[in-house]
Amino acid sequence: MTGADLLLLALGAVAVGAGVLVVTTKHLVRAGLYLVVCLGALAGDYLVLGAELVAWVQVLIYVGAVVVLLLFAVMLTRAPIGASDDLDRPGWPAALIGGGAGLGLSVLLVDAYRWSAVALPDAGTAERLGEQIFSSWVLPFEVLSVLLLSALVGAVVLSRPDIGRRGEDAPAPAEELASGGRR
Repeated sequence: MTGADLLLLALGAVAVGAGVLVVTTKHLVRAGLYLVVCLGALAGDYLVLGAELVAWVQVLIYVGAVVVLLLFAVMLTRAPIGASDDLDRPGWPAALIGGGAGLGLSVLLVDAYRWSAVALPDAGTAERLGEQIFSSWVLPFEVLSVLLLSALVGAVVLSRPDIGRRGEDAPAPAEELASGGRR
């Protein structure tokens, strides 16, 4: 076993451990931070495997943007940040389903490859990756960007209780300006 193999296993263990902490913690902000650790360990795995571009995209897009968007949305919606016992459900159904899915995928993988060596294609270049992304994967990236934008707009709307108020309880525009936008 080489040093790269040991590093790959160690980073995989960190990723799995942080992933378990993401789904078992009762603190929402801590779950976001554990998600950063998990995604960072995956980026480290990509670096060990020699996929530098994918590793840096992982850091920039997932660790940088998605986790910041998640934490930003939590702060905008004024969600409870501390532990919340009222949202917890029994964990045994999820563990049973997850374990069954993992076992089924493991059996499928072993049956498909029978522990044989698989010839890998040549390493990809940034040029080949760019051609694939901007030729056949443009629409999914655009749909994802619209989805993330709508989630951000929804978080802003949810955080502003005065948006969409109608009737007598809504202040007149002059009153709202005089109070500085405060109710």
